[in-house]
This record gives sequence, structure tokens and C-alpha cells, in this order.
Amino acid sequence: MSHRHPTLQVLDAPGVRAFSGGRFFGAMGNIMLTTTIAWHVADVAGRSGDLKDKALYLGVLGLLEFLPVIPCTLLAGALADTHERRDLVIGTRILSLLLALALWAIAGRVVPELFTVLALAFGLSVVRSFQRPAAAAILPNLVRPEIFQNAVAVNSTIRNLAWASGPVCAGVALQFGGVRAAYLSTLCMLIVSLIFWAFVPRIGIALTGSRADLSLIREGIDFVFQRPVILSCMVLDMFAVILAGPRALLPIFASDILGVGSLGYGVLSAAIATGTFLMASLLLFRPPFVRPGRMLLIAVACFGGSAVAFGLSGGIALSVAALVVAGMADQVSMLTRATIIQLSTPDALRGRVNAVNLVFIGASNEFGDAFSGFLAAITTPIFAVVAGGIGCLGLSGGVAATVPSLRQHRAGDGA
Repeated sequence: MSHRHPTLQVLDAPGVRAFSGGRFFGAMGNIMLTTTIAWHVADVAGRSGDLKDKALYLGVLGLLEFLPVIPCTLLAGALADTHERRDLVIGTRILSLLLALALWAIAGRVVPELFTVLALAFGLSVVRSFQRPAAAAILPNLVRPEIFQNAVAVNSTIRNLAWASGPVCAGVALQFGGVRAAYLSTLCMLIVSLIFWAFVPRIGIALTGSRADLSLIREGIDFVFQRPVILSCMVLDMFAVILAGPRALLPIFASDILGVGSLGYGVLSAAIATGTFLMASLLLFRPPFVRPGRMLLIAVACFGGSAVAFGLSGGIALSVAALVVAGMADQVSMLTRATIIQLSTPDALRGRVNAVNLVFIGASNEFGDAFSGFLAAITTPIFAVVAGGIGCLGLSGGVAATVPSLRQHRAGDGA
């Protein structure tokens, strides 16, 4: 048994270092791409001069990104358990690179530009849905179970650094070089990510002699739905982000409510990731949570409260502060949820269980964007954010009252 700090033990593994590098530059490229697409859609849709057109098409963007999540992710989970996970990640990264190249090529040059961008965004969502389960299932095979929480914290810190810096880089590129320069920057990040992934070791096929079919997919779904702690983790995160996630409306807050332009949009987009990075850095130096379920409930309540503060802030400083707090709460939620799910799942099921988890996450992110955009279109952006935050507070209290097994769950317990 090594006496070195668990975080240093995680970093000793060459496979973890390559994995972390691939995740960092991949996350950097993806968040820059997501930020640029949202600004691109809002910019083209806003040429009519109608704020509701912006909100409507941002909602359409979220809907298009949500539609492939459930079918593609569930199939991808079965593929991740029956194929080499590292090779699946590399293949989907290459496809993402080609779609980003297409976005760069058509920006400002294709009519109808808006619908072409939306179609390519849909394609990107399909590719990412196939990539995520395989990538999520690799880390537990690279470290020992007793230092897995530390491995999650290390990779969260690295990924959140990318998420914090990526939107700022995209905002700078949009401000000084326009949409094409921002897309070109994402291409560079995705290429570097591929280089790192080439050095991630192959871990072998988790479930040999099987094909990715409906019975395998159903086995993963049944595993989740038969375990209340795992299921409540996923449901809680999904509805919290659907209700209180302000991401889709940030272009409107930046340009029309706070009046800070594309550079301010980059700062707002980076604020949540800055909070997650700060919290992940703090978590590197503390022991693992003994009661991760209880911390998850507290984190979701904090996330909802920060959404209310953001919606009512009226100024850039308080808006950024509220989003940073939301990011810190989201990081605690992510770490506790990952610990409960990953350590309660056998390796032969991890691809499929991660796929179910990613369906919930994808539903929260993409469907949440659609929900926010459509609600803002029929009411106001401020109402959509504040009402969602209040709903998130109620959600946390409701789950705490109705699922005591989550509140009482201890690290290492079965689900």
C-alpha cells in the first residue's frame, strides 16, 4: 500500500496522464464549438431584430441536440461493453473534427446559413452521443477503486479548466476574428486531443462473445431502475439542469439584458466552468465524501439558488458570481453522482449504465436548453431562469424526503 497522497498515485499512471490530456483538449474543443454554435445561431436568427426569434432558434438548437441522445447513447453503451472503448473514442473524435471543419467552411458562405448550422449541430450531437459512454467507462479501469474518487477529482479539475477557458477563448476569437476564427480554434484543440488519445492504453473488451443488441441495452436499463440510489442520482441531476440550467439563454443575457456583447458572453459562458474548476481543485486536497448522497442533495439546492440569483442580478459582476457558485455546486453534484454510480456498477455493465446516465445528462443539457429557450420565447428570459431555479430548490427537498436511501448512502455501500 503506497503512502503517497492518492492524487499523486493517480498521476503516476501513464494511461491516466494520456487520458487526462485527451479529455482536456477534447473538452476544450467541444465547449468552444458549443459556445460558437450558440452565438452563430443567435447572431443569424437575430438579424430580424426580434429578441423572440433568438430565443426560439436557441430552443430549436437545444431540441435538435437532444433528439439523438436517447437512441444513440443507449446503443453506444452496448457498443462500449462489446468493443474496445478507446478505439470507439478515437473514431468519434475524428468524426467531430470533420463536422467542425464543415462548420468552419460554411460560416458566412452558405444560404440558408441558419438551417445548415442547425443540421451540422444535430450531426455533432449524434457523434457525441456515441462517444460519451465509452470515454466515461475507461477511467475505472486505469486506477484502483480506493483512489477512484481522487481520479474523478483530478480529471474533473483538468476538464473544468478546459470548460472555464474554452468559452473565454471562443469569446475572444468571436470578438476579434469572427465565427470562422472561432471554428478554426476548435479544430486545433480537437487535433491535439486525438494525439493524446492515441497513447491511452487499450483495456480490452469488457463483455466478450456478445453483440450490441436490444437485450444488452435492456440489461443496463434494468440494472439502473432496480437500484433506487442510482436512479435517484440520475433523475435529480436531470431535472435540476432542465429547470435551472441557464446555458441556452446566455447569448440573450449577454447581448440584450446585460449589454456586454460577445466578449461578455464568453465570460458568462466560462463562469460556471470556472466554479467547477475551483471546486474540483479544492476537492483534490480533501478526503472523499463519507455520505455522497447527502452532499448531492445539498449541491442541487445550491445550484437552484444560484440560478435565482443570476436571473435577478441585473449586472455583470453579480451574474458572473452567481454562475461561479452554480458551477461549484455542479462539481460537487458530478463527483458524488459519479462515485455512487461507478463504484456500484460491475465493469461488464459500466458502458451500458454510463449510457443510461448520459441519457439523463443529455436530456438535462439539450432538452433543458430547448425548455429554457421555448419558455423564454413565451414569457421572458428572466422569468424562465428564476422560475427554474425555484423549481430546482423544491426538487432537492422533494427527493430528500421521498428517497431516504440516497440521503443515508455511504461511500462504498451497494446501490
